[in-house]
Amino acid sequence: MRIHDLYSIMKTFVYVGVSLDGFIAGRNGELDQFAPYESMEIFDRYLEFIKDIDVIVTGRGTFQKVLSFPEWPYSKRLFVMSKTLKTLPDELRDKVEITPLNPLPLLGKLEQDGFSNIYVDGGKVIQSFLREDRIDKLIITRIPILLGEGIPLFTTMDHSLSFTHLETAVLANGLVSSSYQRTRS
Repeated sequence: MRIHDLYSIMKTFVYVGVSLDGFIAGRNGELDQFAPYESMEIFDRYLEFIKDIDVIVTGRGTFQKVLSFPEWPYSKRLFVMSKTLKTLPDELRDKVEITPLNPLPLLGKLEQDGFSNIYVDGGKVIQSFLREDRIDKLIITRIPILLGEGIPLFTTMDHSLSFTHLETAVLANGLVSSSYQRTRS
């Protein structure tokens, strides 16, 4: 099957929180500034999203940040895109796979493995999938804080991508969540 044909089968999703000025984390990857905005409503929305996801793809930086959490947050298989990471903690060997593949070959592998709904997470990984035009749906929750600097959700690209607005919801603590579907001709 050609990668182009995967669009009819595979779907890629971004589900991310971002500051008003476009950062998904502080300069050193810190997330503490977002903690005051957590709520059961936010957690329930995430659970609703993740129930239809087959697999998660993230990068080394996000994976290393998740390793610092008090407990493993994922119930789905996780693929870590990294050309430098070589080993995993023993307790994660059956939950995580390191892959050096770029988005297109990785999508081919995931399709062969039977996955169809892919959660793409982590700034650099999201950006690499966008550069390859391989994001089908963006779910972005704006957090009412200005960080001034940090890890950006979006960076420059050599082409534009059009998305159709699906819905916007105002959530607890002033968060605003919007969903966008990739517009394809």
